Amino acid sequence: MSNLVAIVGRPNVGKSTLFNRLVEGRQAIVNEQAGTTRDRHYGKSEWNGVEFSVVDTGGWVVGSDDIFEEEIRKQVEISIEESDVILFLVDVQNGLTDLDMAVAEILRRVKKRPVLVVCNKTDESVMSYASAEFYKLGLGDPWCISAMNGSGTGELLDKLISLFPEKQDDETQGEAIPRIAVVGRPNAGKSSLINAFIGEDRHIVTDVAGTTRDAVLTRFDKFGFDFFLVDTAGIRKKAKVVEDIEFYSVMRSIRAIETADVCLLLIDATRGIESQDMNIFQLIQRNKKGMVVCVNKWDLVEGKDSNTLRKTEEAIRSRFAPFTDFPIVFTSALTKQRIFKALEAAQKVYDARQRHIPTARLNEFFLPLIENYPPPATKGKYIKIKYVTQLQGPTTPSFVFFANLPQYVKEPYKRFLENKLRGEFDFSGTPIQLFIRQK
Repeated sequence: MSNLVAIVGRPNVGKSTLFNRLVEGRQAIVNEQAGTTRDRHYGKSEWNGVEFSVVDTGGWVVGSDDIFEEEIRKQVEISIEESDVILFLVDVQNGLTDLDMAVAEILRRVKKRPVLVVCNKTDESVMSYASAEFYKLGLGDPWCISAMNGSGTGELLDKLISLFPEKQDDETQGEAIPRIAVVGRPNAGKSSLINAFIGEDRHIVTDVAGTTRDAVLTRFDKFGFDFFLVDTAGIRKKAKVVEDIEFYSVMRSIRAIETADVCLLLIDATRGIESQDMNIFQLIQRNKKGMVVCVNKWDLVEGKDSNTLRKTEEAIRSRFAPFTDFPIVFTSALTKQRIFKALEAAQKVYDARQRHIPTARLNEFFLPLIENYPPPATKGKYIKIKYVTQLQGPTTPSFVFFANLPQYVKEPYKRFLENKLRGEFDFSGTPIQLFIRQK
């Protein structure tokens, strides 16, 4: 199970700035105006060899103070339920506010999730003395940092990774059985598809988006297949599904994707590709997992003709470019149309992830090709690639090309090599890593 860290707090305390520092990027927009963050941001971070996912829970809040407090409460409750560690961010320059106290009141009831109070904007050391005020929150010692310049974040991260739960052996550990995660935005038909696979209504299905909540593992051992199906989902009463559905979908997908071998990405054929589909696709790519795209509810598409399928497939590959080498299956969980073709495609992608090409075969294919189409000369220097081999160990197929001047091999030529590799050897649906090293 992956480690998940949620950053919570009232608006304009620096949540997005801290998020950008942890993921070492500028994914979240930062502005002095409260409520700048509207969409939820998520990313990967690493500290001392420990990887974890970070979620920025900043929401768009408008209206009266009552709505303001209600939205914060919603975000905090979601974070409490889904995360492993909570970073409660406060602003040392503005001091303790009523909204800080309201959030702390919720967090004090939490027993199963560690909470760290983080005093942001202590850009000058003298400001750290003001952090004593936040002992009133009753959540332990405050950690003084500056998300803007990074001071204090190292000590915070040391403490953070020490709070992650220890890896526990689960029922699947030690078994070389693939994990196939069914992911997608709410109401795309994930639970319906798994019910169609296993032939029983094991997962609750309603028209209410977000009915499914927790990740559910199902052993599928039929028709020559043997793997675990992971629904990004569990069972939740309809009356209680009132939270931010998109946020739940993203957080469930993070966990399901990181523990899977292959992801079945469901797209609702009646709605087409939306921004949430792109977000989940990027998660799959970021975690280097195999992927099969399932266009579900294909039976509900009206006015289909002989070109509809081809045009839809072209549209999907165009949106997901430059990664276009993945299988697309048009299914219907309701009528069970082509659902087992999706399983066959997932099994082929898993087999491709496990494939190892002999070194002799790689060099037999690549060396004549590289001789005929060598890397472009740079600064009058000619690049020679002498040897190719596949690395042992990584779950993602990884290949090393040994060259005399690896620093001059540019990205376009790497894409050329990858395309030739995919054309000769079947790696459909799985990402490939190429490295150029000094000979």
